[in-house]
Amino acid sequence: MPTYSCLVRGGVVSAMLKNRWRLIRRAKMAELPDLQGRHFLVTGCAQGSLGYATALQLLTHGAVVAITVRCNCNAIADALRQQLPACFHKNIYAFNLDLSQYASVETFVGGYKATGLALDVLINNAGIHLDLMSKWASPQRSADGFEIQWRVNYLGTAHLTWRLLPLLQVSAAQSGDSRVVSVVSQLYKRGLNSEFENPQRPYNSWNAYGQSKLALVHLTDSIDQHYAECGVTSYCLHPGAVYTNVAGKGLANSGVVELVRNAMAPLEKLLLKSPAQGAQTQLFCATAPKERLVSGKYYCDRRQVPISPQMRDSLVAEQLWFNLQRWVEEYTAA
Repeated sequence: MPTYSCLVRGGVVSAMLKNRWRLIRRAKMAELPDLQGRHFLVTGCAQGSLGYATALQLLTHGAVVAITVRCNCNAIADALRQQLPACFHKNIYAFNLDLSQYASVETFVGGYKATGLALDVLINNAGIHLDLMSKWASPQRSADGFEIQWRVNYLGTAHLTWRLLPLLQVSAAQSGDSRVVSVVSQLYKRGLNSEFENPQRPYNSWNAYGQSKLALVHLTDSIDQHYAECGVTSYCLHPGAVYTNVAGKGLANSGVVELVRNAMAPLEKLLLKSPAQGAQTQLFCATAPKERLVSGKYYCDRRQVPISPQMRDSLVAEQLWFNLQRWVEEYTAA
């Protein structure tokens, strides 16, 4: 995720310099194989995003890539084509998708299936962090009543994943290798397992964001538990501190602070990862040989790192999985 929060919460110089040092030490990009014949779906592909950078790299290596954005998908597809040789233009498929709306997910899934495209790898990149200044005194809600970050980052993403698992199973039966890759954040540590069923904490948008990302960690575990044996593996990851468009959206109504950020943009671009650099771990999880990966695990800088022990809870993961199925069934029946 983009971490402009460093600027507004202190420690900016030390955080940025430390991150830049890590970039210097780990500047090597992921080595992608020839991806001809592999089909990927990448959500959240607005220009300047991790998703856009991910899609571009996959396309450059011969993959067929479906991209999603909330609106103006054809404009994004055209922008990608301008950066690619003509022989790859036919490999781009573009869809509008709003993860905050049940109907939008269902429409997208129907549209994707109608193309006849296979699906080998789903990259759940889309996400929002809308209140970087912690101004919200109460939750901002989706049209169907959910806290908006939970609705997009977890519930919409999990709904999409659930609907696409049958396609992933078909591909796994043919190739033995289908994957779900979910972009989380080290801020999953702000979530609490106890808050899923019995929320007690006063509302804080940063905690809500962390809660949504912790749920994605559990989703990764559940997919591994239920589908790894049939060839569908799952991974989640922290991309690092990246200069993308998401921080700007989180500061859109912050007046002077937004002006300060714009003034400091050159420094941020120097010291934070570029989208292309930030995309390396999700590209690694999506394309590396399976023997280099462990399904159900969490990655950072193209390496497996341990999840905080207090966050691991198989019972919570299973309850979230059950609740997801029940919610989809009830919504469909309504």
